[in-house]
Amino acid sequence: MTSSTTSPPIITTDLVLLDTPVEGDKQAVIARLVDKLAAAGRTSDTDGLVGAAMAREQQSATGLPGGIAIPHCRSPYVDTPTIGFARLSPAVDFGAPDGPADLAFLIAAPESGGQEHMKLLSSLARALVRKDFVAALRSAASAEQVVDLVDGVVNPAPAGASAPAAASAPAAAPPPAAAPAPVEKPKKTIVAITACPTGIAHTYMAADSLTAAGKDAGVTLVVETQGSSGSTPLPAETIAKADAVIFATDVGVKDRGRFAGKPVIASGVKRAINEPAKMVAEAIAAADNPNAPRVEGSGAGAAASSAPSGNVGWGTRTRQILLTGVSYMIPFVAAGGLLIALGFLFAGYDIANKPEGATQSLGNIIALNNSLTNLPSGGFTQYLGAILFSLGGLAFSFLVPALAGYISFAIADRPGLAPGFTAGALAVFVGGGFIGGIVGGVIAGFAALWISNLKMPQWFRGLMPVVITPLFASLVVGLIMFFFVGRPLALINTGLTNWLSGMSGTSAVFLGIILGLMMCFDLGGPVNKAAYAFATAGLAASTTASFQIMAAVMAAGMVPPLAMALATTIRPALFSEPERENGRAAWLLGLTFISEGAIPFAAADPLRVIPSMMFGGAITGALSMAFGATSRAPHGGIFVLFAIDNKLGFVIALAAGTVAAALAVIAVKQFVKPGAKKAEPELVAA
Repeated sequence: MTSSTTSPPIITTDLVLLDTPVEGDKQAVIARLVDKLAAAGRTSDTDGLVGAAMAREQQSATGLPGGIAIPHCRSPYVDTPTIGFARLSPAVDFGAPDGPADLAFLIAAPESGGQEHMKLLSSLARALVRKDFVAALRSAASAEQVVDLVDGVVNPAPAGASAPAAASAPAAAPPPAAAPAPVEKPKKTIVAITACPTGIAHTYMAADSLTAAGKDAGVTLVVETQGSSGSTPLPAETIAKADAVIFATDVGVKDRGRFAGKPVIASGVKRAINEPAKMVAEAIAAADNPNAPRVEGSGAGAAASSAPSGNVGWGTRTRQILLTGVSYMIPFVAAGGLLIALGFLFAGYDIANKPEGATQSLGNIIALNNSLTNLPSGGFTQYLGAILFSLGGLAFSFLVPALAGYISFAIADRPGLAPGFTAGALAVFVGGGFIGGIVGGVIAGFAALWISNLKMPQWFRGLMPVVITPLFASLVVGLIMFFFVGRPLALINTGLTNWLSGMSGTSAVFLGIILGLMMCFDLGGPVNKAAYAFATAGLAASTTASFQIMAAVMAAGMVPPLAMALATTIRPALFSEPERENGRAAWLLGLTFISEGAIPFAAADPLRVIPSMMFGGAITGALSMAFGATSRAPHGGIFVLFAIDNKLGFVIALAAGTVAAALAVIAVKQFVKPGAKKAEPELVAA
């Protein structure tokens, strides 16, 4: 072994299960392998690691053709990169198109795993594409043989070990002169990008599958893997020579604009593993088809297209665009909102209303000679509260610009960032708020995309993405926002704010029901994020109604993990041992407002779990609004109770929804027998 003299080996014999029967589904297999990791001292939290692996399963199944499964995740619950292996008898379904898997690798990487470790794990993923390696695993007679096989691919012998033999026979080193095929016609050149959410396994397996398929098809195919072990960007000359592009990704393509104007075939990363030959054939056909979809953006030969890039429909594309903006906005919300809440904790709510004394602005506080003498009235606590409140306000002020900027980025790539942020700042300036940010981001993105696709001389194109596109797209969106849509958006935003502020009685309760249903529908997915973004954006208005909405959303989002924790405690016999372990971990996840803590339960039994969670979430949302509970903090759950008014009402609403959801899931598991487990809704981890 040559990987490291200080780190333990990635796989050892006590991490191997041979011909082991596992009763249950893929979660049972993952839990069994995690138990092996725990016994070997490789994980600090079995529940957390199982949950992380199952959350990855919900992004896309890890079963592969040929009876292989590679569940994997990056998790804070492991300190050292580890591989567990199980040869299963009977095989277990991991979602592969050709049937269940009898070989399962659990790859567990640290949250901040180093590049060298990621390279080792990607080496294993690539070896699983080789039929001889898979056959050797199936025929291995002992755990030692399995460890030797895996170690042989993750820690191959140094090149120098075999070099002497080659050096002693120089005539054999180069290939025979007659080896190259006769020149008939220029080969097609295809470039590809592969990327999966965690960047550990599928990224590299897809790359090797496409490379092998390209070789069989007689084309030159070069792949850039955008994974956890780093990526080497394709050379510009290689991209320039390419006849077509393949995007096999489950996440955004980095620097997509490099491929502007090239014919493109786009899909998820698993299709490149399952159908690499078909994708290569489609890319070859697209290279000869002048009407084939092309990569949008600036670049030589770029062409505007009225259709979305690749094979992705406009519905999916629109969702991706909006979720990109929301995803990048949420860190500003969380950081700014929690800092503001801490400011309230130390200095009181009056800090938001008075410009003098303990509540003066951060600039005035810093002007106090940068010392702790002459403190504002109230002493150091008020001084600290004022600083925290001011820092939170500064972070929170980026909310709408970040939303608009990254919506624009999702449409036009980097040239859209500057006009997008400008549009967001304009939306705040004209009073358009959250809605103005969305509209401004879309306008800025399409303006930048249109300008990028204008036909320009080659010598001028170098200025386009850096100067021309940001300049004129910012000008276009600025004029449109000022002269056409700014005032209507401001009126809409003001009307919405006034409507929310005037809500009472049944209207407020109905809104609470809708928000509660949304928060519990997909547990961190697009619907959940839409409800959360609506609530957090309203915090900027600082109205009682906006604080009530935030409280309802946070309480409803806490229900699913708490309800499943309660259900597994009350009726443990209805749940498997891994589910009972997940239930114990879900208590803390629920109390801290991490809805994803219920994903393992929803993944295993979506048709009974998700409706039960929505039932409880609707009750919590309705009661929270009816009681008038308010929250000035956007996150934190029970740990930001200091920032919640009508604490008793908030806790009652949370408890009622949790109990209702727990009783509902117990009832359906007791009396409703599951049907075929095929149509599972997509759950997206946050």
